[in-house]
Amino acid sequence: MTAVIFDCDGTLVDSEPLAAVAWERALAPYGYALTADDLERSVGLPYPTVHAYFAERAGLPSAPAFWRELSRELFALIDAELRPFADAVGAARALRAQGVRVAVASSSVRERLERTLHRAGLLDAFHATVAGDEVARGKPAPDMFLAAAERLGVAPADCVVIEDSPPGVEAGLAAGMVTLAVCRVPGTEASLAAADRVLHELSADVILQAA
Repeated sequence: MTAVIFDCDGTLVDSEPLAAVAWERALAPYGYALTADDLERSVGLPYPTVHAYFAERAGLPSAPAFWRELSRELFALIDAELRPFADAVGAARALRAQGVRVAVASSSVRERLERTLHRAGLLDAFHATVAGDEVARGKPAPDMFLAAAERLGVAPADCVVIEDSPPGVEAGLAAGMVTLAVCRVPGTEASLAAADRVLHELSADVILQAA
């Protein structure tokens, strides 16, 4: 193992609750009330896929037009309330200090990914980053992780993926990478069971041992 590729939202930072609030606020003017089932169906997926899901249920404008409305809500929340997960941030920095190549591969569009990493103080933490709008297919397809390996200059088989969602786990495995799932919501371990290992806390040592 020569590289570790981290998911961002829900893995490095506690942003999923903020995204849920942003979607709820952005959908409300269109008469749609967000449900727990909606959140479960959309977690870990790229913005165009989630927009298409809701566009089937509410009269939304085009994906680019609605993104302007959604991002206004989301970025205000990110700026005010975003919190990193200390275990993941510590693991990433410790791995890099030990000479391991580290990257982020996120379903977020580049604009959101940069905003998130900036607010979390993580812009300098990774050798490479890949955003959801930079690959042809989002998770659960493997494109994002394969692109991250290419940008790091390493073979996919030499990478470990750290994920928190079922689509992300599926994508990591499809890329031929050892895939570790970190369970951020107690009681949801079964949804991550396809991963090579399910963890409740991240550390550089645990990641290295799993590889």
